[in-house]
Amino acid sequence: MGDHETVLARLHAALRAADPWTALYLLHSGHPDGLAEAVEELYRSDADRSALRPYLSWFLRILDGPGEAVLRRLVAEPAYTVEERRDLLSAAVSRGLGLPAELLREIEAGAPDGPPAAELVDAMGLSGDASFAPYLGTLLADPAAPRARAALALGRLGAREWTAPIATRLSEVKGLDHSAFVVALELMADPVAVPHLLRWLSETAEARVYDVHHALVRLTGRDPLLPEMRGATYAAAVRAAWADGGTERTPAVVRDLVVESDARARFAVDGGAGRIRIAFDPPLPGATWPRWDRSLTFDEKPLYGVGSSCDTCELGLTLLGWPDDEAARIAGRMRGSLADLDRLDEALFADWGALLGELGTGHYRALLLDLPLERVTEPARSWWYRRTAARVEEDGEDAAYDDGRPGEHWPGTPHFQLTTPVPEGRVPATYGALMPSQPPDALDAATVARHAAAIAAGERPAAVVLGWIDDRYVQAEHEERWLVGTVLDGHHRLTAYADSGIPARVILLAGVGQGCGTDGGLEGLEELAAAYGRRD
Repeated sequence: MGDHETVLARLHAALRAADPWTALYLLHSGHPDGLAEAVEELYRSDADRSALRPYLSWFLRILDGPGEAVLRRLVAEPAYTVEERRDLLSAAVSRGLGLPAELLREIEAGAPDGPPAAELVDAMGLSGDASFAPYLGTLLADPAAPRARAALALGRLGAREWTAPIATRLSEVKGLDHSAFVVALELMADPVAVPHLLRWLSETAEARVYDVHHALVRLTGRDPLLPEMRGATYAAAVRAAWADGGTERTPAVVRDLVVESDARARFAVDGGAGRIRIAFDPPLPGATWPRWDRSLTFDEKPLYGVGSSCDTCELGLTLLGWPDDEAARIAGRMRGSLADLDRLDEALFADWGALLGELGTGHYRALLLDLPLERVTEPARSWWYRRTAARVEEDGEDAAYDDGRPGEHWPGTPHFQLTTPVPEGRVPATYGALMPSQPPDALDAATVARHAAAIAAGERPAAVVLGWIDDRYVQAEHEERWLVGTVLDGHHRLTAYADSGIPARVILLAGVGQGCGTDGGLEGLEELAAAYGRRD
C-alpha cells in the first residue's frame, strides 16, 4: 500500500471511529504527509462529501502546508451546489484567504436571489479589491442583508468613502451589529468618524457607551481616565470626559498616588501612552463577536495572545512574537532603584513617573511581594496544563477535558510560575504565571550568576512585573483565578531566584477595573498581599 493509500486508510478509520472528532484530531496532530490530498479526494467524491462534509470542512479550515492550495482548488470548482460552495467559502474565510475577485463575482452570479451570503461578504472584504466597495456599501441600508459583515468588509478594504455612511447609521443598528459598525470605523482609522461618534455618544444608550468610547480612544489617541466602576456611573463619566469635544492627546500624568504601607500603594495613569497594554485584536473574518480576542502588546506589536474575557471560557496565553529592543530599553531605565529594594515610597514612584506614563490609562495597585517561583521549561510541569489535569481528575468519567496533551496548553515559551496555588484563597485554586518579555535563551549566564551571588549574600534585587488578576468560572463548573504577569524588567534576577529556591522580590503593577482582565481583581490582589506581601 502506497503512502497515499495508507493515509487515506487512516483517514477512513478515523471517520469510522466511535469518537470520530477525537480520532481526527489525533490524526491531524501527527501531521502525516499527504493528509491534505486525502481530504481533497474524499471531498471530490459525491458519496463521501454528502456523508462526511462536517468533518472534511473542519480539516479544510485547519490543514497547514498544502491545505491552503487544496481549499483554493475546491472553492473554485463550479460543479458543487450552492450550499457546498458556501461551505467551502466559509472555510476559506476562516483561514483569512484572499480569493480572486473574478471567482467571487462568479460565485455571486450563481447564488440565489436575495441578500448575499455572509461568507461571500466576508470574502469580498478579504480580497483586497476596492471595486467591491460600492456593492458592499449598498448592503448597509438593508436590514435583511448581513450589513454588519458588510461594514467590517469595508473596514478591511479601507474604503474610507464609506466612513461617514457607516457612522451615520449607528442609530439604526443594535447589539453585535452596533459593535461591528463601530469596529469597522476603527479599522478605517479615519478621523472623519470622530464628530459622528462624539454626537452619538451623547445620545446613545448606556450599553453602547463602551464601544463608542473605545473607538474614540483608538481614532484620536486621547485616553482620559475613567472611574473604576461600571454601569450608569461609568457611562456618565465617559460622556463627561468627551463632552467638551476635545480630542487632542494630553501628556500622561501619574496621579492619586497613595502609599498605604511599605509593601502596598495605588495610583492612576491619566492619558497613558499605552505602549504596554492589553488591546482587542482585529476581528477574525467570519467571527460572531466583533470584539473577542485580545493581545498584550508592546508598541502595538502583539506579544501574547490573551484570548477573550468570557467568564466561562478557559484562560490561555500564546506567545505571538518578541517586542523590539525598545521595550527592554524602557524597562532598563527602572534598574537604578531595584538593586536591593525593601520598601515602596513616594520617591520611588516619583523616579518612575515618566515610565509609568508609558502604561495604558487606568487604575493600578502596586504590591511588593516575595513570590516562591520556579522556572518551567516542560509543558507537563506548567500550571497551564496542570490545572486542566486537575479538573479531569475532579470530574472523573464526566470530564470534558482531555488530560493527555500538555503541549496544547503550553504558552509557547519557558516562564516562571508560583510553586503552588495561592494558599487560603476564596477560589479553590489561584494559579500564577509570570511570562517573559524577551527570549529566555538570550539571558546572559554571567549576569544570572552575579545576581545569584548577591541573593546568597542577603540582598534582594527586585523585578518589575505588569499584571492583572483574571477570574473564570470555566464552563460554569470550575472556579479558577490567575495572577498573570509580564516581566518588564528582571529576567536575570528571577532566574537567579528560581535557581536558588529563595522567594523572588517582585514589584507587581496590577491594573484593576475597566479593561484589566475580568472581575475579581481587587479580591485576588488582597489574597496575594496576604500570602506573599513583603514582611520585615
